[in-house]
Amino acid sequence: MNLSDTRPVADPADPQILQDIDSANNLVELFLKRADEKGDRPFLGRRQDGEWKTQSWREAAEQVCVLAENLRNLGLKDGDRVAIVSENRPEWCIADIAIMAAGCISVPTYITNTERDHAHILDNSGARAVIVSTEKLLAPVVGAIGRTGAVDYVIGIEDLHRKQASSFEYHSFADLVAGDAAAAREAVDRRIANIARSDTACLIYTSGTGGAPRGVMQHHGAILCNIAGAAEILINDFGIQDERFLSFLPLSHAYEHTGGQYLPISVGAEIFYSEGLEKLASNIEETRPTIMVVVPRLFEVLRARIMKQVAKQGRVANMMMDAALKISANAKDGKKRLRDRPMDLMVEKTLRPKIRQRFGGRIKAMVSGGAPLNPEVGNFFEAMGLTMLQGYGQTEAGPVMSCNRPAAGLKMDTVGPPMRGVEIKIADDGEILCRGELVMHGYWRNEAETERTIVDGWLHTGDIGHLDEAGRIVITDRKKDMIVNDKGDNVAPQKIEGMLTLQPEIAQAMVSGDKRPYVVGLIVPDAEWALEWARANDEKFDMKALQDLPAFKQAVRKAVDRTNADLSVVEKVRQFAFADEAFSIENEEMTPSMKIRRHKIRDRYQDRIDGLYRS
Repeated sequence: MNLSDTRPVADPADPQILQDIDSANNLVELFLKRADEKGDRPFLGRRQDGEWKTQSWREAAEQVCVLAENLRNLGLKDGDRVAIVSENRPEWCIADIAIMAAGCISVPTYITNTERDHAHILDNSGARAVIVSTEKLLAPVVGAIGRTGAVDYVIGIEDLHRKQASSFEYHSFADLVAGDAAAAREAVDRRIANIARSDTACLIYTSGTGGAPRGVMQHHGAILCNIAGAAEILINDFGIQDERFLSFLPLSHAYEHTGGQYLPISVGAEIFYSEGLEKLASNIEETRPTIMVVVPRLFEVLRARIMKQVAKQGRVANMMMDAALKISANAKDGKKRLRDRPMDLMVEKTLRPKIRQRFGGRIKAMVSGGAPLNPEVGNFFEAMGLTMLQGYGQTEAGPVMSCNRPAAGLKMDTVGPPMRGVEIKIADDGEILCRGELVMHGYWRNEAETERTIVDGWLHTGDIGHLDEAGRIVITDRKKDMIVNDKGDNVAPQKIEGMLTLQPEIAQAMVSGDKRPYVVGLIVPDAEWALEWARANDEKFDMKALQDLPAFKQAVRKAVDRTNADLSVVEKVRQFAFADEAFSIENEEMTPSMKIRRHKIRDRYQDRIDGLYRS
């Protein structure tokens, strides 16, 4: 039987896991407890010199404690902020915990940040030190330091060229993790005895779909509350047994920071670090993870790839995929109809094992978060035999507030019931409000915004939604993104965009129509589809030139019309234009968690969008 089909019996230690999280005063204490229990068992894994190599819990804990003491020896004090600028790697995890173990506050930052972005975060946080991984990532950091003058120390994970006449001291990460581990551990134990759950653990800067990023003050209790809720789902629905997480999303994102780092630490799991999007598929097969934390956009890409691969395998494979999708569509709350079982058994023996093997063969669950997941995408993976859990939250709430779970009945148009320790209520205008230990203490140095966001202890999420009959949260859209047309009708843009991008012709889309008579769209064609279209129509593959061809636009128009067939009158996309290039992190039209930045896209294409109402 395939490992992904099994539901391991809960380990007798499972109840103790939750007790440990509940009783922990801070994240460092919980980590060191797990490290003491796990000892020389593998903890952190990465690919080096063509093979996967691991570092033990004991080695990681020793490096955390020694680094913490050396940060203090440099002159850092309680409450000082230390930024991290690094891709996902073992040193990221060690640095993050060590900063907290030193009594300081961790400030994760995105490796895609520009010099201006870094300058804003360094200036706003007042960071005294920066831990940087590579020479390439150091360049914009040095420029930002020059602008702000805020940083006293730069610590290089790799061997970085020292800058002449620099305003900061340079230190090597390797030097700072070397020392007397036993003495360092004693000092760390004494220090963290005074760190409470209410103390700030990190400043997570929001990825900024609009405006300058704000520093969210996440306290130790916020993250501990989050991982307790997530661990409870793992224990009750799957059991804890030799778990391995594959870390792919940026650790500077609250979702990965909590779900991809501290959740695995809390349950004593291994963490392996992906080499990036290009090698993700092979990394999954090689590392054979049991849990993956991913954003919806990646699931959309994986779905499209699987469908194309199956389409090439002939009539039988396509028949099996169609059957799997129909069986899933007919299921109710995850329970399949009795009459579908014979065909389901055939799909289980033919198609699903091949799909699961591409995900390593041990996947218990893939958890989607960071943005809304189109129900059709979630249902696709469920049909392929992969358990898909959709979570909901935001940085200001640790970040997870709710999650779908098999035991509660999977329903892909919801984001599940609130997690353990989370209170949810719906305001009169439909806004989702949240209360509990997971709620941030505020925005760093921004009392006005804090008071606007947290009222009487309730976090105002800015999301619109409701609770269904089973108490599961249903999100309709972002309050600030909601389109209100000139007749006063409300239109949810994310729903329409999600449906458009399920069409094979369309890679990305943004719709608009606020205070206008109808909805229009800005579309990025799918590059693979466009290449196939060009070959079939004897045209040179040049995306810009293709977009000028009436026949090409008409082909994309058919995709828009297919989407419109499933939309109400006020939701239909009446006109569309092409974007000049894909929305990306590099052109600042997407956040690092792959959500579109509407204000950036509108600023760039406003004339083109306006023109759609004149044509």
